[in-house]
Amino acid sequence: MSEFLRESLESIGLEPSTELVDKLNKYYELLVEKNKVMNLTAITEYEDVVIKHFVDSILISQVFDMDKINSIIDVGTGAGFPGMVLKVFYPEKNITLLDSLNKRINFLKDVGNELGADKLYCEHGRAEDFARKEGKREGFDLCVSRAVANLSTLAEYCLPFVKKEGYFVAYKAEDCKEEVKAAENAVKKLGGVIYDTVLYKIPNTDITRAFVIIKKVANTSKKYPRKAGLPSKEPMT
Repeated sequence: MSEFLRESLESIGLEPSTELVDKLNKYYELLVEKNKVMNLTAITEYEDVVIKHFVDSILISQVFDMDKINSIIDVGTGAGFPGMVLKVFYPEKNITLLDSLNKRINFLKDVGNELGADKLYCEHGRAEDFARKEGKREGFDLCVSRAVANLSTLAEYCLPFVKKEGYFVAYKAEDCKEEVKAAENAVKKLGGVIYDTVLYKIPNTDITRAFVIIKKVANTSKKYPRKAGLPSKEPMT
């Protein structure tokens, strides 16, 4: 098992330590065990989890300079992807995992404890509400999200968390060009600008991940995000 994980990470240019490999394997064990009693992921085979969750989550390190980032929030983290994987790779960074389902957050707290994670904050709440909390609004260098929502909706959820001159990086499917184009105006209203879209093919697979990199160039108006439910029901245009 460990050899496949190690080789998969090496294939994208990383040099994982034994400790890091052990932590990801522990995460896998906790994930599949908890998945027996609650729906965390439809992907449970070891090699699939390695490629589609672990490698996919850390691909951001190949397209974005993580060294200049100190604080990260993962919005709609689900079972911890990409945020918990980023914590394993970057234990020194302050990382917040936000999800609207408390059961998932309790699971992630258990994972964090098992992995001995420091500076990890597992928060239960909706992005629309959490983004209005003092210290959270425009409080992060980087926001990431692999959540399934169109980019206009995701931007409304995520950009309010980002400091001016910080970044929001959305994990998207390869064929996202039209979606990105359609979101340009909404991103601008939220204080952002679409900086780049980078495609990265995972070696030895047919999977290509698109990273939409949005830079925060102005503070987000206090009217955003709109009240709970609206960003997904009526995406900004």
